[in-house]
Amino acid sequence: QVQLVESGGGSVQAGGSLRLSCAASGRAFSSYAMGWFRQAPGKEREFVAAISWKGAYTNYADSVKGRFTISRDNAKNTVYLQMNSLKPEDTAVYYCAAGNRFTYRSEYDYWGQGTQVTVSS
Repeated sequence: QVQLVESGGGSVQAGGSLRLSCAASGRAFSSYAMGWFRQAPGKEREFVAAISWKGAYTNYADSVKGRFTISRDNAKNTVYLQMNSLKPEDTAVYYCAAGNRFTYRSEYDYWGQGTQVTVSS
């Protein structure tokens, strides 16, 4: 069992930056691939970024490529999402997820409660 707690969300103006963190409890954090997803009001949850077990591989949605960076620190059981050049369309609740597969699909076993990111124009 893995519990995930996101933090770092908030309100920012367009062009600004935020860094989200997701702290995982339990052992074997390094055995899980990690993903970030987001859900805007009235829209379906969508993939943002994923990172493989030891961080060797990453994958990004086209909409965030070049602006967001996913990373992980297995010694701290934490995955990060650095978000730069934020746009109003990035406004959403952001969720981190842990699973056995490195994938852009929502096939993750564990999910956090989400953190709100609001970008104003």
